[in-house]
Amino acid sequence: MPLPKLSIPEYELEMPITGKKVSYRPFLVKEEKLLYLAMESQDNKQMVKAVKTIIKNCTDLKTGVDKLATFEIEYIFLRIRAKAVGEISEFKMTAPDDEKTQIEVQVPLEEVEVQVPEGHTKKILLDGNVGVIMKYPSLDAFIQQNMSDNPTVEDIFELAAGCIDQVYDAEEVYDSFSHKEALDFLENLNSDQFAKIQAFFETMPKLSHTIEVYNPKTKVKSDVVLEGLASFFE
Repeated sequence: MPLPKLSIPEYELEMPITGKKVSYRPFLVKEEKLLYLAMESQDNKQMVKAVKTIIKNCTDLKTGVDKLATFEIEYIFLRIRAKAVGEISEFKMTAPDDEKTQIEVQVPLEEVEVQVPEGHTKKILLDGNVGVIMKYPSLDAFIQQNMSDNPTVEDIFELAAGCIDQVYDAEEVYDSFSHKEALDFLENLNSDQFAKIQAFFETMPKLSHTIEVYNPKTKVKSDVVLEGLASFFE
């Protein structure tokens, strides 16, 4: 006779930027084990694979996970983790005022949101008529570009070219072009025009939350901005 199955609660979240509704559940021990094994390996590729597998297993996003932006992956995983392990993340950090005292902090994960910097846009006008519509890099592309401590110019151009979704002018929208054509397009921009492309990446949405910390040794209170998924856990 098969053993009884326990009921698993389901929740709903609203995706940042798009507003799409996603159903999700907490991860189970089998998925937590997968995550710990990936963490023990200290291999970025294994970590990315584990996080994406957990999102596929724990949400109704069975397809399209590979195309989600980094901040979308982080946001969904944070919500899944909060329901599975606890709404409060507790860890130690170094006090910013003396840069040596270790202090305990608590972060309410439900309050952590994706922040969009003012002025950020996917539609970039490069001159009077010609512009581009960008798309956010996938987690795979973002990790690949950031695995190197010193990304080359080629790395930066490769990432930017892969994120051009459409090119438009006064008469037409171009959405069918090769990666090489996108690279050639970028290489023919002037410095000011390419700076606008760079600004898109520099102002991309990200998980961000500000907490106030207190250093018991110096009696100083400081505001600390936590950004990116790794910042919210020990």
